Order: sequence, then structure tokens, then C-alpha cells
Amino acid sequence: MEDRLRDFIHFLIVEKGLSQNTVVSYERDLKNYLKFIRNIEDVTILNQISRMNIVQFLKFLSEQGKSSKTLARHIASIRSFHQFLLREKVTDQDPSVHLETPQLERKLPKILSLEEVEALLETPEQSTPIGKRDKGMLEILYATGMRVSELISLNMDDVHLTMGFVRCIGKGNKERIIPLGSKAIEVLTTYLETGRPKLRKPKYNTDALFLNHHGNRLTRQGFWKILKGLATKANIEKELTPHTLRHSFATHLLENGADLRAVQEMLGHADISTTQIYTHVTKTRLKEVYSKFHPRA
Repeated sequence: MEDRLRDFIHFLIVEKGLSQNTVVSYERDLKNYLKFIRNIEDVTILNQISRMNIVQFLKFLSEQGKSSKTLARHIASIRSFHQFLLREKVTDQDPSVHLETPQLERKLPKILSLEEVEALLETPEQSTPIGKRDKGMLEILYATGMRVSELISLNMDDVHLTMGFVRCIGKGNKERIIPLGSKAIEVLTTYLETGRPKLRKPKYNTDALFLNHHGNRLTRQGFWKILKGLATKANIEKELTPHTLRHSFATHLLENGADLRAVQEMLGHADISTTQIYTHVTKTRLKEVYSKFHPRA
């Protein structure tokens, strides 16, 4: 079983081109699954796994208090794994075929108001290289709506300030071109001219756009710590995640009349239904504004 799992992970990396985070998620889910399967007495090979065995595993997860989102993710991993085994002729049947995915609760993403975004963007101290870097990161996130993993993966030649766009590699190794606003271009120019050169260290020959204080590429965890610190300084009481500026970017664009398809392309969503969640956010906000300010609300 472990050998087949290794083959599947290799397939995800080499042939599917999935991101490291996605591959790690698949591997973690399937290790849990196979560990459970190995404890079932009458199952000694992969071809003996039945639909009932998978249902037993999902029941086990449910009894542990796992959310419907976690169950749905495990089902997706299990389906992909069994489809791979069938395609490779390791098994002659797919026990995951008729599994039902649990109904997911669609929580509306939390966003910042325009005033909160402005406060956050103005927080980094512009007299230091670190402050110039932090402002550059926040400005580019809010200007493009890219994911944090995409932000920290940016290299010097991905940013084209004269032309006013940034090249981004997203999920599934898909490339997209996103325009930059004048403010983001101005802030990034300052960072590249007077911030990054002071952060760069000779021992690290890196093309990374955003560097940590050691002169190496900034990590996702490093950005998360920076964001929490800046949110505290900006007196933002809402719970911030690295995705908050992405959610705010999409919602503010739609509130100001942007086309849903254009927002989908900028966010790099494969399915427009994923982008449509932001239309629900704008409707909710409109209702809140109406209730607060209309004299007969």
C-alpha cells in the first residue's frame, strides 16, 4: 500500500503539477485512510477495499468531530487515489465511485473595509528597508488579489513596473498576468531601489522579490507573523488571515462594478462559482448599509 501511495504522490507532482501544499494535503489524508484500512481484518490488498470500508473510515472521522469540509477533502483524496489505481491496473474496481460528498456550509469570507485597508497599508514604517518591503507586499496583495504562496514565490523578473503588471504562477502551475495600480507601482519602485538592496546578502544568490532580514526568500510563516504585527499596530480588531486582503480585493472590485469574469481571471479561479461567493458578500454588505442608514429600515 505504501508503494502505491508513493507512486500516486509522484504522479501528482510530476504529471499533475500540483503545488507542494496540495500534495502534502493529499499525502496526509491518504496516510490516515490507509492506516485505518490496514486495521480491517479481511482487507490485505488494495483490490479488496470496498465502498463499505470507505464509509467506515468516514464514520470514524465524523466520530472524531471532523468537519464536513475535512470529510469532503478526504473523499476527494480517496477518489483521486482509487481512480489512479484503476487507471494503472493495480485494481479492477473503484470503491469510491458512488460516495456522496457532504453538503458544505459556505461561510462568507471576512473582509476589511476600505478604511481598514487604508490603515493597514499605511502602517509599515517607510524609513527602514523592512518597512519598505512590508508596504510593498501589502500593496501588491491588495492590488492583485494574489495568494500569499504566490506572493512569496515572486521573483525579480515576474514584476514589470514599466508595463504595469505582475506575472504570477498559481495553483496547478498555471500562469496569469495581473495589472498593477499606480500606487503599487510607486511603492514597489521604492522598495526595489532603496529597500531590497539593503536586505540582500552576498551569501544568498536569490532572485526572490521579497527578502527576509537574513537576505533569503521570505516564507509564508514569516509573512503571517508580519501581518499579525501590522494589524495590531493598525488597531484592526478583526481576525486577519493571509487571505483577508485577497477577499477584500475581490469584494471591493465587485462593489465598484467590476465584471465577475474579470475578477475570476485575476484571482485565478478555475470555476466561476468559486468567485460568485464574493457577490453574496457584496449583497450582505449592501443590506447592512441599508439597515444602518435608511430612515425606514
